[in-house]
Amino acid sequence: MLLKIINNEKSIEIDECTKLFAKSVEGEFEILPNHVDCMKILVPSVVKIEANDAEQKFAVAGGIFQLKNNEITIIADAVESQNEIDIERAKNALSRAENRLKELSAEVDARRAESAKARALARLKASMEN
Repeated sequence: MLLKIINNEKSIEIDECTKLFAKSVEGEFEILPNHVDCMKILVPSVVKIEANDAEQKFAVAGGIFQLKNNEITIIADAVESQNEIDIERAKNALSRAENRLKELSAEVDARRAESAKARALARLKASMEN
């Protein structure tokens, strides 16, 4: 399968994707060659792919997933490959988000804090070795 991951900063293309795992608002899903065409809304999470007998991970901050005729397109709000992730920065972002959630004051936007926490966790999970 052909895989394209696109956002406003970069475009990643992988020709020989044989398996993809991702998470949508409906839950986790797996895509194999000749899967039925579909569209999904992605949540901040890790997208794992198998291509050329190797696994690659990408942290996505949500987006749109489309599979049509064995071509996968992910339009992501943000995307980082496993090797691009700054682990210390992700840990700091997670800590800030958790602290905001503990404050529970009217000044804290809980949805934004939860979203920031989910993005930070996705980055940390994607940065982990297999």
